[in-house]
Amino acid sequence: MAGDPTRQGEAAGRGRAPGKRNPPHHAPVPPRLAPCFFRYDEKGLKMTSLGVRRSRRLGRGGIRRVVPLAAVATAGALLLTACGSESGSGGTSKSLTFWISTVPGQDAGWKKMVAQYKKETGVKVKLVNIPYEGYTTKLHNAAQANSLPDVAAVPALDPIWSNKLIDLSDIANKKSNKINANFVAKDSSGKVLSIPSDITASGMFINKSLFEKAGVSFPTSPEKTWTWTEFIKAANTVREKTGAKYSLTFDQSPSRLRAMVYEMGGKYVHADSSGKFSVDAATKKAVNTFVGWNDDKTMPKSVWTSGADPSAMFQSGDVVAYWSGVWQVAAFADSIKKFEWASVPTPAQPVQASDVNSGGMTVGFNNNADAAAAAKKFLSWLYEPAHYQVLCETSGFLPVESGLNPKYPFKSEAAQAAFKLYNESIPLYAPISGYFNTAQTNWVLKGKSLTEDPTKTELGKAINGQQSADKALDNIVAGYNQQVGG
Repeated sequence: MAGDPTRQGEAAGRGRAPGKRNPPHHAPVPPRLAPCFFRYDEKGLKMTSLGVRRSRRLGRGGIRRVVPLAAVATAGALLLTACGSESGSGGTSKSLTFWISTVPGQDAGWKKMVAQYKKETGVKVKLVNIPYEGYTTKLHNAAQANSLPDVAAVPALDPIWSNKLIDLSDIANKKSNKINANFVAKDSSGKVLSIPSDITASGMFINKSLFEKAGVSFPTSPEKTWTWTEFIKAANTVREKTGAKYSLTFDQSPSRLRAMVYEMGGKYVHADSSGKFSVDAATKKAVNTFVGWNDDKTMPKSVWTSGADPSAMFQSGDVVAYWSGVWQVAAFADSIKKFEWASVPTPAQPVQASDVNSGGMTVGFNNNADAAAAAKKFLSWLYEPAHYQVLCETSGFLPVESGLNPKYPFKSEAAQAAFKLYNESIPLYAPISGYFNTAQTNWVLKGKSLTEDPTKTELGKAINGQQSADKALDNIVAGYNQQVGG
């Protein structure tokens, strides 16, 4: 999606300045969208702007340039004016408008699909690439002016136009598409409002060279994974035998913590039917365990207490493992030269899970009967497995459909193996893996937003010894209830 990240915590998780991700050589760079209401991405980062997050795909290889404010304002105005002259709603059965937001050159997959669709059907789908700085505002203004596009890839839903969305249930529920139902956005009536263009997930990376040097084995198949207890024992053994500094670095991210808690059988901060948040016993146990790992041996305290960069620590070669996510794969394929690295199955204790989020949200707008029918036909065609696989391969997407075998253009064997592992793992993940992704959609439709997740601040205090882990959880629950409860 326009998927998410521009904070220090995000930057810390990547080992680069916010917005920078290096694509593999000769690999197409996937698109990323703009920010939209306050929201937290798969990496647990808050997007500031009118709303959610900036796209992840922009992060892979897209470099945000700092220019004078006046220049930004002038350029933005010109770009938005240009877009406005060529876009708008009111398509026909033979001509549709499709809005995306991605840096130039990162729209290869979408371009390929609309060209193929025109060749096969004769229907023109006009792709309009809008600068991310103005995308959500343009969508908002278009809804007020009754000039929405016919199809769009959006970073998040907006209550001002959500009632104009086409019901995509027929596509999402089509058995042959094998779309993971845990990650589609639905309203309270069960209407499918959007289907992810792609998904992202938390995952584990190891320094394979250190494991081999220490003579310690590790799992390679999600069907035969390890528990967190087994993983920590193995990582500590590797650290002790090789003289590495730490066993594990762990992104300072609520998303990464949620994934670990889910895998340990907890629900993290979870709302009941009335909307009141609480934590269960398994969550308390998991969070206490996590805080205990931060002992400057198993894990460095500095990541969660002062924002030290966990990705840079791992890439230095002096850390055994790194808990982050799929967005690191392209960067590691290019940046890690001094040792062999590998993605390994996520631990299950006892739950096989992760924290999975939409990379982008594909929607259709009901502007008029002919255009709405044509938009739905286009999206139906797009999500047919053969076509959707081409989109994923060209843009480097992790597919929301199971049963596909995308052939990515990475030259790195480790990167190819990593994507293969993620694609094998996601169908095995428990439904709770998509809870937070769904919750964010529900909050937006109710006009609410989690503008500041207290997880990092409160657990940082617990790691520093300023409060107990249980007290930290009490404060986190209070923050959720205050912002999005009820």
